[in-house]
Amino acid sequence: MKFRDLEKSALQLNELYEKLEIKRWGRSWTTVELALGFVGDVGDLAKLIQANAGIRDIDDCKAKLGHELSDCLWSIIVLAHKCGIDLEAEFVKNTGELAEYVSGELGS
Repeated sequence: MKFRDLEKSALQLNELYEKLEIKRWGRSWTTVELALGFVGDVGDLAKLIQANAGIRDIDDCKAKLGHELSDCLWSIIVLAHKCGIDLEAEFVKNTGELAEYVSGELGS
């Protein structure tokens, strides 16, 4: 699956969530609320990383870890879209710059 396909899938799911939020609360979540939800997911992810490393007990850790990583990716894609960021372009640019920097440091 290409990044644009992942993005499309994430945004379609976000549309469904927004409909549910409107049904439940009369409005959809703001970007601030989405970011706070993401922070909660990152906390859950950290605990699962610990379990995967053997320093915390969580049943079915590997499956839960995959799920939580996916939740975090979804949040990042949706937040980028709502903030007007071309995440794919930024990722390519950033990783290229970082690779160049690290390569330069290794060559020093």
